[in-house]
Amino acid sequence: MSKKEEPKFKKIVDAADGLSLGISMVVAVLIGVGIGLGLKKLTGAGWTLWLGVVIGIGAAVNNVYIAYRKQKASLDELARDPRYRHQREIDADDEDDDERY
Repeated sequence: MSKKEEPKFKKIVDAADGLSLGISMVVAVLIGVGIGLGLKKLTGAGWTLWLGVVIGIGAAVNNVYIAYRKQKASLDELARDPRYRHQREIDADDEDDDERY
């Protein structure tokens, strides 16, 4: 494949990746709860369940941050697109118009 040619199902995969954020958050918390229950069973200490919950919530927050970075990179790439450069020039002219009136 050439550099500019994209795979056939890239748009579908990207859309599914965006939809799966909520699912991945729930799964991360459930895995954390599972880790906490396993630690509680091994150690007998009740607080280890909450340690697992905290680990799961931390993993869910990390998933959101990763999705944010991907989205920000995509929007930054769009902002550098030459098709949208004229918008910056129009925005700069708008400030001058306010001073005239």
